[in-house]
Amino acid sequence: MSGEFKEAFEKTRIAGIVAAGALEEVSKIAKPGISTNKIDRLCYEYINDNGAYSAPLFYRGFPKSCCTSANHVVCHGIPSDKILIEGDIINVDVTAFKDGWHGDTSKTFEIGDVSVKAKKLVKTTYDAMMKSIRIVKEGLHLGDIGATIQNHVEKEGFSVVQDFCGHGIGEMFHKEPNVLHYGKKGTGEKLKAGMIFTIEPMINLGNFETKTLKDGWTAVTKDKSLSAQFEHTIGVTKDGCEIFTLI
Repeated sequence: MSGEFKEAFEKTRIAGIVAAGALEEVSKIAKPGISTNKIDRLCYEYINDNGAYSAPLFYRGFPKSCCTSANHVVCHGIPSDKILIEGDIINVDVTAFKDGWHGDTSKTFEIGDVSVKAKKLVKTTYDAMMKSIRIVKEGLHLGDIGATIQNHVEKEGFSVVQDFCGHGIGEMFHKEPNVLHYGKKGTGEKLKAGMIFTIEPMINLGNFETKTLKDGWTAVTKDKSLSAQFEHTIGVTKDGCEIFTLI
């Protein structure tokens, strides 16, 4: 790998570990009775204490340090006084900006005992992300990532959100390429070693359609069905990829 790629990978790895660490801290408090504001404060303080900045804070006017998307919220949920209760599922999406580079990751947490359907949705979403990550290497088409996710998800009876996608990341928070979570094998841009992007499927229990609320951020399922999401930041290598947001 060239020196240019090596530096980008090293810096993304450092930012990614901070972001992953924030989610690890969230896992310790993600229980019934916790407010989403408390999750937000924890993420802000953890990221700050590790010499990084919470990239979502004030990004295009977003008012908080992380996104908290519960139940039928697909993504970009704004932390508030909302109290989590037994049976909720909630995605927490964090991005650490450290030494000029970003690390972006999210996880859906089960709050107490959740329904069998919710458990299956969460597991299917995670498995779809990991199946797609395992095939990434130089020369793969972007469409192969989307097809792998879509095939797995639809086989389990769920639907893939099409209004939001993964994205290139590095010194910029969001950039090319757009990484769709649905598609056809053998289509789209070919991956090159050194590319860094997120894979972050949003999967719905019901229909794939979404709408954005009046706050301009919060995206929800149109049919009010549950939605789950997981996300990793990865870097493409000649024969595979590196996940930067693991600890």
